[in-house]
Formats: sequence, C-alpha cells, structure tokens
Amino acid sequence: MKNHYDLIVAGGGFAGVGAAVAAARRGISVLLVEKNGYLSGSAAMSYVNPFMSQFKISKADGGERNIPVNAGIFEEIRQELKAFGGLHENERTFNMEILKIIMDRLTKNAGVDIVFHAYISDCVTEDERIKSITLSCRGKKYEVSADCFVDATGDANLAYMAGCSYRLGRESDNLCQPMTLCFRLGEVDTDVFWSQIKNVQAIWKEKLEKGELLNPRENILVFNLIEKGVIHLNTTRVIKKNPVDILGLSEAEMLAREQMLEFLNFARENIPGCENAQLIASAPEIGVRESRMIDGEYTVRVEEFFECVQFEDSIARGAYPVDIHSPDGTGTTIMKIPAGKYYTIPYRSLIPKSLKNMLVAGRCISTTHEAQSAYRIMPICCCIGEGAGIAISLAVKNQLDDVRKVDIAQVHSIMDSCNALY
Repeated sequence: MKNHYDLIVAGGGFAGVGAAVAAARRGISVLLVEKNGYLSGSAAMSYVNPFMSQFKISKADGGERNIPVNAGIFEEIRQELKAFGGLHENERTFNMEILKIIMDRLTKNAGVDIVFHAYISDCVTEDERIKSITLSCRGKKYEVSADCFVDATGDANLAYMAGCSYRLGRESDNLCQPMTLCFRLGEVDTDVFWSQIKNVQAIWKEKLEKGELLNPRENILVFNLIEKGVIHLNTTRVIKKNPVDILGLSEAEMLAREQMLEFLNFARENIPGCENAQLIASAPEIGVRESRMIDGEYTVRVEEFFECVQFEDSIARGAYPVDIHSPDGTGTTIMKIPAGKYYTIPYRSLIPKSLKNMLVAGRCISTTHEAQSAYRIMPICCCIGEGAGIAISLAVKNQLDDVRKVDIAQVHSIMDSCNALY
C-alpha cells in the first residue's frame, strides 16, 4: 500500500469492484478498501443470491429475447462464473465462493491495490475535498491520501464522515426497508420440496394471520442453488430497526436468528421434503436493503423510472421493478417497469452536493425511497460503479478540480468501447 493514490474506493462489493476495475483499466492508481476478508460485498457477506433476472429483458412485442440491460464488468463476472462452473443453469444463482476468487483475480489483473480487514475510521476534508482517510486494522492506524474517492460502502459511510447531507429511508418517517438474514437449509429432498412449496405458502399465511409467527413476512421467499439438497432462504424480516445505528443493527441480527430457527421448525413440521432439514449456514452479516442516500446534485424520482427517462448524463441503466419490502412489516409492493424498456441513472445523482472530488456508487446514490428499491440490486450497482470509475479516471487524467466538470461524452465513448451500457 502506497501513501497516495489517484483514487481510493471504499467498499469491495459489486459497486466498489466495478469502480476500482474500471478506473484502474484507464491507467490510474487505485486502492480498494474492504472491511471483510473478501470482495463481492453483500453477495458473500449477506448471502444475497441470485442475480435478479432483469439484467436482460425481452421486447414488449414478444420479439427478440434477452436484450442486455446490464453488461460491462457485471457481464464479465457472470461469464467467469459460468466458465468456472459457478453459475446455475438458470443463469442467475451463483456459487459465492467462486465469486470471491473471480473478483480477486479481476481486481488484481486490473492493477488495483487491495486492503482487507480495514475500516475507514476518519477522514480529513478541506475546501470541499477529501484529502485523506484513516484506515484502522487490528489496533493499527494508517493514513492514506488520494486525489479522488468513490464511496461504495452501501451506507454512504465515507460521505457521512466527510459531512455530506443525506436522507434515511422513507421520507415520511425515515423508516428503511426491512433487514433480512439469509440462510440455507441442507438435507432437503429438493424434488419433493419444489413440488409442494406453493401449497405450503397457504399454511404460512394462516399462521401469520393467527399471530403464531415472529416473522411478519407475508410469504416464504426461497431459491434453489447449484449445490444439491440445499435451499436458500431470503425470508426473515426485521422491521423498524435503524441499519446505521449500532444498537438497532445488533438487535436486528439477534431477532433475525430467532426467525431463522422459527422457520427451520416450521419447515420440518409443514414442508414435505424438509422433515430432516438441517440449518447449515447463515450469512455472516444481516442484509441491508436501504439506509443512507446522499443529497446529490440530482435526486432521481421513481416516476422517472416508470417513464423510462433517458438522461443525457446516464452512466447506467436498469429494468428491475420497484420492489419495496414494507418498512412497517407485512407486505411487499412490486411495480414493474414497462415491458421491453429500461430506466437510466444520471451521473449527477452520484455527486454529493458538498464535495468536489468524490462520487458515491451503489445503493446510496441520490434518489427517493421508492426509486432506491429498484436500482439497489447487484447488476445495476455494478454498472453504476463502473460508470463512476470511468468518470473518476477522466477527472484524474484531465486534472479536473471538480468531478462535475467531467465530460459525459467522453465517459460514454469509453463505455461504448467496453460494452458498458448506459
């Protein structure tokens, strides 16, 4: 690790890897800082799986299928997963251990310096610029400076430390979408399970209505995996806890584990094929759908997604629907994007109002609560990160004193050359 870099990226999830790799490939020096001992963020840290299928869409008239929406670095990762046998035949479910290795190789091959097990504990700002950050690791502290920064922490942690204004959750009461602890059951007869799961949903709903469940979720959300005899559950739901408050986050972890045990008992008693089910793994960290969103140069509204607005400064696009897990408890609101179309993410929504040398990438960009529920998935976040990395590389190479001065036409030209769709 050097003392100074052209770019420091905070957070090694899909957005952070997309930003770091895209920037390093343009020839600038990049340091990627990750709190865990691996890359891929929520995919491995919170067992978020699978890739939601809207990274490709079909034409509204039923014509040509599989029109790419999210490509570039995300598609590179997906193809590498397939080559390693780490992608299910459904093209969505993946092996997270292979994903970690792919991301290691992707970043190292691009020339990115990586530090694991490092928390950003402080930053120095001056004249609307971040000058340096302090990394903390096992009692030691390291100060590192950079010309530019990308906050891909998901929670806008670096932006928060730098004094950027932000919004938290739903505008009316600041409640965020529920947190979920994903987990896996083994020793399941999956053929029997999948033939009966629809019938079991009614039993779950009946128990919920009778008040017999801790978990307020209205149904069972479950996916198949590459591994035989294993099912993946994304079905716990912890509500009304603040994901950026240490006590709220701690309480959420324990509540979610109780819900996990509750489901194991429910499965053994009610789901054919699960009579001998065993709890084999739960995510190291509860999954957070929503927390801080910066106040940026532009705040994207959900209406612009339904209208499929094509922003002139778009740096990514998406087709995943508005998907709001109720902050109050039971209920999930799904509102689809018009068939065969997609929305875009404007570069301006990545720029914090009060800083000149930082972009945010991933789920903490400047949008409303409703809009955030759509673009927060891994394929879109990876593409947002890639766009951010390309833009920062131009800011560094052209010696710009403000990321607002980046020529979006140049960004688009580079994106065209590497199949990064916008």
